[in-house]
Amino acid sequence: MSTLLIKNATIINEGTKVKGSVLIENDTIKNILTNKELPDADQVIDANGLLLLPGAIDDQVHFREPGLTHKANIESESRAAVAGGITSFMEMPNTKPQATTHEVLEEKYKIAAQSSSANYSFYLGATNDNIDEILKTDPKNICGIKIFMGSSTGNMLVDDEETLGRIFAESPTILTTHCEDEGTIQENTTIYKNKFGEDMPFKYHPVIRSGEACYKSSKKASELARKHGARLHILHLSSAQELELLDKDLPLKDKKVTGEVCVHHLWFTDEDYEKYGSRIKWNPAVKSENDRNGLRKGLIDGSLDVVATDHAPHTIEEKNNKYFSAPSGGPLVQHALVSMLEMVKQGVFTYEIVVEKMCHNPAILFDVEKRGYIREGYKADLVLVDPDHSWEVKPENILYKCGWSPFEGTTFSHKVMHTLVNGQLVYTNDQVNHDIIGERLTFDR
Repeated sequence: MSTLLIKNATIINEGTKVKGSVLIENDTIKNILTNKELPDADQVIDANGLLLLPGAIDDQVHFREPGLTHKANIESESRAAVAGGITSFMEMPNTKPQATTHEVLEEKYKIAAQSSSANYSFYLGATNDNIDEILKTDPKNICGIKIFMGSSTGNMLVDDEETLGRIFAESPTILTTHCEDEGTIQENTTIYKNKFGEDMPFKYHPVIRSGEACYKSSKKASELARKHGARLHILHLSSAQELELLDKDLPLKDKKVTGEVCVHHLWFTDEDYEKYGSRIKWNPAVKSENDRNGLRKGLIDGSLDVVATDHAPHTIEEKNNKYFSAPSGGPLVQHALVSMLEMVKQGVFTYEIVVEKMCHNPAILFDVEKRGYIREGYKADLVLVDPDHSWEVKPENILYKCGWSPFEGTTFSHKVMHTLVNGQLVYTNDQVNHDIIGERLTFDR
């Protein structure tokens, strides 16, 4: 048995902020101590002046393994994740081969069991012809089913109406969707390609992949979910209008249609394309300031439930192309939590809201077993953050395999000092302990 005591921390958890200490025994939180005599422990971290948060759970990442490992892999991106305070991730199926069968899915789990610094789960991808694989899913062992109701790679665009109806009616577990209407996007693409050719400015990305395209697809998904009684989680909402499609004024566990927003849609606006170009080209697109403000408001009023990253790295050589050749997506897991905490300093959010949306709510929404909270008996996935430690994002401190970040040159006021995964210090003193491997997430379903 090994014990670790984190003492004198400011604990942000379950809507409260208290000074206290946490005793960890092996991989589990044994005691939460406030105004009590502290026990002896094998290892002690004096966290005076630091914030103690539950480890963040990122419900949407693309770590590119297998098949696209020139961009990233599970080992490199999970190390970046723990350096950023993310202790668990759920990874998407559009790898090579695509994870649209349980056989391929289990191969990804085997890779993670050897190389992931964080805890992990993987989505099974839906196609027009794999309903039998979807029905074989064990809800206790897999985070969910991913449906691309818009552009995707390979054959993962699910556009057959009968198949969609069956998936929504028969899926044994939660459905997550990428919602952009392909017909609308193609019409807009034709218009602007005819106007600008290959030299189209990046600022037209949110015009091509418009709010209308997002709303039309999200509306269809929400209607299918309500018709068939499915549990639906709409990923990376990017327009304020889409929030009207979500369940509101209910406890999260009782909602049937929920929404996720990503860090980049909360930070950037369409005014930033001139400065950043392809580096902020994501699908769905970063949109107007009004959309950003609406999404921020949605987090505060409870319309939006989860903050994630949609971490999707490409090499800088791939990104440094003209509009139609530059792929969409960018790396975010190392800088997601600190950017959200920066918005706390700016007065946009509170610490309690950030912890609710990045830690508690993903655990509730996906029924993650014994994670996402600082509670006795829960796994010791924890993050210690210095709220008064300014640092600049530079190439030398970026851990993504692709080596770049849209936040490069940004100075953050909060810094992750220590990250614990299952009670073990996986990140400390700006170093990742490569010997520590995370666990497969399980779900209380």
